Amino acid sequence: MPIRIYKKTSAGRRFASVNMHAEVTKKNPEKALLAPIKKSGGRNNQGVITSRGIGGGAKKNYRLIDFKRKDRHGVDGKVIGIEYDPNRSCHIALVQYKDGIKRYIPAPAGLKDGQDILTSVDAAVEPTIGNAMPLAFIPTGLEVHCVELIPGRGAQMCRGAGTFARLSNKEGEYATLILPSGEVRRVPQTCMATIGSVGNGDHRLRRLGKAGLTRLLGRRPITRGIAKSHHAHPLGGGSGRSKGNRPPCGPTGVLAKGGHTRNRKKHSSKLIIRRRVSKRHGQLK
Repeated sequence: MPIRIYKKTSAGRRFASVNMHAEVTKKNPEKALLAPIKKSGGRNNQGVITSRGIGGGAKKNYRLIDFKRKDRHGVDGKVIGIEYDPNRSCHIALVQYKDGIKRYIPAPAGLKDGQDILTSVDAAVEPTIGNAMPLAFIPTGLEVHCVELIPGRGAQMCRGAGTFARLSNKEGEYATLILPSGEVRRVPQTCMATIGSVGNGDHRLRRLGKAGLTRLLGRRPITRGIAKSHHAHPLGGGSGRSKGNRPPCGPTGVLAKGGHTRNRKKHSSKLIIRRRVSKRHGQLK
């Protein structure tokens, strides 16, 4: 069982569970594919906090992931191990190619040690789990992940644990994808995608159970604005709990909900057929 529930031996273990990482077969990472991570604590170059709730956390190295597989076209590779990655929700697979080069890729569900994978830009590759190819050569109805938005830029969509997009149809220069959020959008058929869904789908079922594990992940506690004094937050102060009839906002007064965070001039909004499903209201946006 990938998710194990602890015995209720203490208050911290009462509601906690742990991911057993049953798919992991390789314990130690590849040293040549590691890079240091410099922690900022949520501060900018002047030492001012610009992102609240960031700080601490266990020390870890970054795993260099090959999201492009650009120079691996036509080179046979073999999976030599599935590893745990502390920087992302999914597991990663260490692939060794015939020319001796090793690369990390997000591990799809069902990928096994010793399995052969191939990246190609023509239709000669079979659409099996782990193989990457342009959307033009992938049969409709299959699940894909690590999808590019712009050819050559690298995977940008469906990279988290358990996520996948379904290729519904292809027409003209574009392929239509159904994303996990419910959004339906068109993507150029020349964009690369990997067959299958991302592994470690039980990641979302784990419950930390105590505040200490949250701190190990680098998340500091955030005090509600309504609980602060009036000079520390726009929603603070007053006799009892009162928001003063104003919407939620941060300490600087920036609105927390309803504001536009996406620059539509720099993104391909015209390629979106249907907006994502709102989890709050259960309606299409």
